[in-house]
Amino acid sequence: MDAAAGTAAALPEAWSQVRAPVIVPLLRLAVAVCLTMSVLLFLERMYMAIVITGVRLLRFRPDRRYRCDPLPDDDPELGSSAFPVVLVQIPMFNEREVYQLSIGAVCGLSWPADRLVVQVLDDSTDEMIKEMVRLECERWARKGINITYQIRDDRKGYKAGALRAGMKHAYVRECEYVVIFDADFQPDPDFLKRTVPYLVHNPEIALVQARWRFVNADECLMTRMQEMSLDYHFTVEQEVSSSVCAFFGFNGTAGVWRISAINEAGGWKDRTTVEDMDLAIRASLKGWKFVYLGDVQVKSELPSTFKAFRFQQHRWSCGPANLFRKMLMEIVTNKKVTIWKKIHVIYNFFLIRKIIAHIITFSFYCLVIPATIFVPEVRIPKWGCVYIPSAITLMNSVGTPRSFHLLFFWVAFENVMSLHRTKATLIGLLEAGRANEWVVTAKLGSAMKMKAANKAGLRKQFMRIWERLHVTELGVAAFLFSCGWYDFAYGRDHFFIYLFFQSVAFFIVGIGYVGTIVPQS
Repeated sequence: MDAAAGTAAALPEAWSQVRAPVIVPLLRLAVAVCLTMSVLLFLERMYMAIVITGVRLLRFRPDRRYRCDPLPDDDPELGSSAFPVVLVQIPMFNEREVYQLSIGAVCGLSWPADRLVVQVLDDSTDEMIKEMVRLECERWARKGINITYQIRDDRKGYKAGALRAGMKHAYVRECEYVVIFDADFQPDPDFLKRTVPYLVHNPEIALVQARWRFVNADECLMTRMQEMSLDYHFTVEQEVSSSVCAFFGFNGTAGVWRISAINEAGGWKDRTTVEDMDLAIRASLKGWKFVYLGDVQVKSELPSTFKAFRFQQHRWSCGPANLFRKMLMEIVTNKKVTIWKKIHVIYNFFLIRKIIAHIITFSFYCLVIPATIFVPEVRIPKWGCVYIPSAITLMNSVGTPRSFHLLFFWVAFENVMSLHRTKATLIGLLEAGRANEWVVTAKLGSAMKMKAANKAGLRKQFMRIWERLHVTELGVAAFLFSCGWYDFAYGRDHFFIYLFFQSVAFFIVGIGYVGTIVPQS
């Protein structure tokens, strides 16, 4: 009893001895680093805001920068030969809920039948699903569609491996362009007629990227949050990059590639989990240009379960960081592109958007700011903890005006997800154990919508409690909540308002009450 009391009495003395010489300088350094990263991120957002404003005011649209005349479809002499042969690839993996939607949409594309080749690249491990997909392909083949069903002996290389294997067939040599659609994507019939002309008339263009349109954005609050983030990516980031330097990261789907550009860049590689970004950067370093068409939209599905979204975000955060590690010197030593494009790729594309944006969100707003509450000697200027974050948030909101009223919820949710993104980014930079982890994003498709009509409703069904708990999020929630109470009792900056709000967000995610809750069978 006396020993325990002595230990408890010694703790304050030990804290006072360590605080001034160790804790205070380290925390001040952390604040300085975080403020620097915040300013860099703010300047990047301001730069994009200025550019996108200029693009809109000057109407600097792709159809004004590049020739995109429609291909002649009424010439009796040329006939269908006026249209290039286009290959469409649909990679799949156990896509029970959505395979019919994507195959049906692709087979309904308005393009001469003898100039269209469709590949369904099925890596499914479920034999029943494989048979269902095969029968669907045969059904469309009987309708006159040139569609082939292809499987592999193994899943080596995952999506990149499947796409690479599909390109090895002899008949692909007759194709000039290749379009890629993930299994949940449903292009409109005129998709090819609106995108392929850019490639036909402009030999310097390698990629035409369309925008995603989300069919289930209103399914739950989590999908609304995703829509806000992705809409900013498409309406601002992609538009700015396309307008300024004709480069951006390929989104992996809903894009048309020039096959010769893919071959010149070295084809599909599976060294990271972002094979799409890898190919885009290698093609850009060869001097090819990219075009983003924001007015061409392809319907797709957002992950509506937290588990699926978390795995997706791990891949999207870890992959770019790992690719940056592997390609940095290749970009620096490249001789074919300008120094301006190198700076854009290294600084704007990778360092700010793929690394700093993830790390600063969690480290500053969920660790450093709460920690300063216990060390009043370390003060954070108001411009760093209020004005800059508010400005960045407001600029991020322009992509989805209809969700402006959800901005506070979006901030809280993004801060929660920054925990996973920061962890994934560090794993990618250090090339740690999960750097090459690939988990296919689960889609619920129309089956989920039919089940949702049930009186009970999916969201009201509960999984077993231990399957829903996320210990890390609960731990951060407890930390922020304790910091909030300490600030409420002893603080001067009123951080407790933010800390209580943010701790509730972590707690809600921690108990698994986020997204669509699918009951276990």
